[in-house]
Amino acid sequence: MVVVVGGGPGGLVLAYLLARAGIKVTVLEAQADFDRDFRGDSLHAATLELMEQLGLVDELLALPHYKAKGFHINADGRRYTTADYSGIGGSYPYVAIMQQSRFLDFLAGHGTRLDTFDLRMNAKVTGLLEHGVRYRDADGEHELPADLVIAADGRFSRMRRLAEMDLTVLGGNLDIVWSKLPRLETDPPDGDVSLFFGRGSYIGLLGRDDDWQIGYNLPKGGFPDFKAGGIERLRAGIADLVPWLADRTRLIGDWSQTSLLSVQIARLERWYKPGLLFIGDAAHVISPVGGNGILMAIQDAVVAANHLIPALREGQVGTEVLAAIQAEREPAIASVQKRQVMIERGTARRLASNKPYTPALPLRIITAIPALRRAAARSNAYGPGTPKLDLELLA
Repeated sequence: MVVVVGGGPGGLVLAYLLARAGIKVTVLEAQADFDRDFRGDSLHAATLELMEQLGLVDELLALPHYKAKGFHINADGRRYTTADYSGIGGSYPYVAIMQQSRFLDFLAGHGTRLDTFDLRMNAKVTGLLEHGVRYRDADGEHELPADLVIAADGRFSRMRRLAEMDLTVLGGNLDIVWSKLPRLETDPPDGDVSLFFGRGSYIGLLGRDDDWQIGYNLPKGGFPDFKAGGIERLRAGIADLVPWLADRTRLIGDWSQTSLLSVQIARLERWYKPGLLFIGDAAHVISPVGGNGILMAIQDAVVAANHLIPALREGQVGTEVLAAIQAEREPAIASVQKRQVMIERGTARRLASNKPYTPALPLRIITAIPALRRAAARSNAYGPGTPKLDLELLA
């Protein structure tokens, strides 16, 4: 039996794949439901193709979502398209922007149709056992034995603390104040996924089917001073950088309608201990740059399933199996994180100058050449070294 701690995209996809293969899985999710705001809503082409392989994509895409066809930078009075998804080929030439709670409810719903899948909400892990975990729910403390524990409980992983495993911090020199505003029919139709740069700050805008997620970027540790200026400072900053949102910034009434994300780029040196494997942000914290967090976690799940299903059927998952999962996934994660660190450091330097922001020359070259825009989009849509699920394992 496998215990998956954390009901995020990586944890639920892995649990579903294991259950589809006939392996008993229990998912422990600390929250009572999935109905809460998340900071990642991007389902890339690689994820949609996986859902197609599993026979789930039509039902998934029947849920409300927005098809983002490109990634744009707005700076110095100009608009640069850095990624053009419409030219990547395949059945899904876009990024589906879907509220993550909908995606998680969808995965959980399909999982619970399987006899081998058990989802326990409001179940907080409180300790590690030699073979399993201890957790607390409304009925008290319980011990749950397992052949393998998967830690998929996100960037603030409690499992890391319980296992006494520390992240190596690689970068992250920004904080982000998140808020959201309603989307109107009169809004620009191609806002999709965009960055809006001004002097000393910028906004990341993510268009969903009914609202805009807004990430206002600040220097690391700059939030207390920013907050001291009152909520009007945030409203004015949004209106200045994205003028067509100015007519509704008053809807952000106070700081309770915002949240702070302290950006970090980090990963574990080793993603496992005997009987315990970390995946997703629990193993490697991905920054919002590029919107790759969900994709990387789901691809972790695919690789883990390919290795774990045969081992679990044979009755034993040794550390050599867990090491093989890390060995296969770590180069892709290192590649993504290296690029994120480079982009964040370069952006921070340019913003610190307090001069009008202009994209660096390599980025301007990409935006000027359609073939390079398509290549950038394809790289983002599939990630480096895209893993393929061994469908025969699910038979």
